[in-house]
Amino acid sequence: MRIIELMANGQFVSLEFFPPKEKEKWPEFYEEVEQLKSLRPLFVSVTYGAGGSTRDRTLELVTTLKGGHGLVPMAHLTCVGAEEQALAGYLDALAAAGVQNILALRGDPPKGEANFIPSDARFRYASDLVRFIKARHPNMCVGVAGYPEKHPEAPSMDTDLAALKIKVDAGADFIVTQLFFDNALYFAYVDQLRAMGIALPVLPGVLPVLSMASVQRMAAMCGASITPEYQAELQAADALDQAARERGEPAAAVPDAGIAHAREQVLGLLRGGAPGVHLYTLNKAAACLRIVKDADVCPLTGSC
Repeated sequence: MRIIELMANGQFVSLEFFPPKEKEKWPEFYEEVEQLKSLRPLFVSVTYGAGGSTRDRTLELVTTLKGGHGLVPMAHLTCVGAEEQALAGYLDALAAAGVQNILALRGDPPKGEANFIPSDARFRYASDLVRFIKARHPNMCVGVAGYPEKHPEAPSMDTDLAALKIKVDAGADFIVTQLFFDNALYFAYVDQLRAMGIALPVLPGVLPVLSMASVQRMAAMCGASITPEYQAELQAADALDQAARERGEPAAAVPDAGIAHAREQVLGLLRGGAPGVHLYTLNKAAACLRIVKDADVCPLTGSC
């Protein structure tokens, strides 16, 4: 169940989950998971708490998603709070549970801290994690992150691409991109990687916009830009929603616009030759079902 081998079977949909921190909310989370199973995702990824705060819970979640829900899970792993013995134990536990896929990330600074400060000099960058994983478990399938508009902390696109090349040379098996809202950015990014000799699959990450507050926060955090046209569309939808709320009516214009845009992104990416699409679900099953099932995605990917 290594993702890189599963990718060879044709275009696909994969999903990223953001498990709630409160364990009492897990049953509700698993209900969303069950709804999304109808999309037949190639794999599902599970985010990881800063500073190792949810490492044990991530292990429990991916184990449950695999054994209890029949999904192929990919666990996130970051350098934040990394320490060799704990990392080794975590990797061994994943392997023992039959989880063969990891997304290796440097990670964001813990809440309240402006800069990333490594806990261990051996784990400063995602490439360090890739080397460590491959040395301890050579058969693990390791994904890494790519930034079509460069990492927010990178001084230039060239330096960001060079950093990605180091991750690839360390043993990465595939690349998952950060979110973007203009498909031209993805295709240009893939062209840049191919020109550098990077031939790994590059899986585009797509985020459906469901609220103005969330898109502004997420875009600022990861350095994604919003085209003027899409920004104007969202602002017009937001005005409609504000008017609806004032009348005491449901506000759905922004989610409708966001889902429609994500649907067009997904179709454009697949028709343009992307290996698949990775949906950042925000644990919102209904939105993801609309994106995939209300379009021609199912015939392209075999989903549904």
